[in-house]
Amino acid sequence: MLTLAPYLAQLSAWPSSGRHILAQFDADSIVVYQAFRAEIAEEAVRLQRFGRGFSLGRMSWIKPNFLWMMYRSGWATKTDQEHVLAVRLRRAFFERLLGCAVRSTYHHEYWPSHEAWQDAVRSSDVRLQWDPDHDPSGNPVERRAIQLGMRGATLREYAGPAILEVVDMTDFVATQRVLARAPYAELTVPTESIFEPVVVRYAKSAREAWPPS
Repeated sequence: MLTLAPYLAQLSAWPSSGRHILAQFDADSIVVYQAFRAEIAEEAVRLQRFGRGFSLGRMSWIKPNFLWMMYRSGWATKTDQEHVLAVRLRRAFFERLLGCAVRSTYHHEYWPSHEAWQDAVRSSDVRLQWDPDHDPSGNPVERRAIQLGMRGATLREYAGPAILEVVDMTDFVATQRVLARAPYAELTVPTESIFEPVVVRYAKSAREAWPPS
């Protein structure tokens, strides 16, 4: 079960800039979000894992930040993103994603050559992006939000063994959508705080993307 709190009550506790993983988590789990068309989402909720409608043949992206998911899905109004799922994952699995993630774009300050980065991309099942976070109205803020893309064996693990719970957030999103305009006095969102990975040994690519400062 997800915990919820007023948006404005949480805003003052969130950093206004920098790269941060904002998420709902505990010692054993972390919540991430994805948006799908109805049949994929409904099947996942019923099975408590992803079923046949979920594509294992392409990169799939997860977002631990609820408002980042709301921005990307237009508060569940974009085509094929009308149903929002909260997926509670094993924390150890999420930590492992961070440990083997490779940035999705080449940065010369992190890699000796473009070819070296391409080799890392080919050898890893996980991509990492830091993108501008957004307020509830969709306006960009200085803070950066993380999203992680998965493929191959890692995606297959995500689709089933890594999942502890699948929650349909669609009705909740619909009730909050009409409140997602300034001054946000009545807007409620899942509680989130800064997630600090306990993994201390990272793959080279993840060290270059982490820590976020």
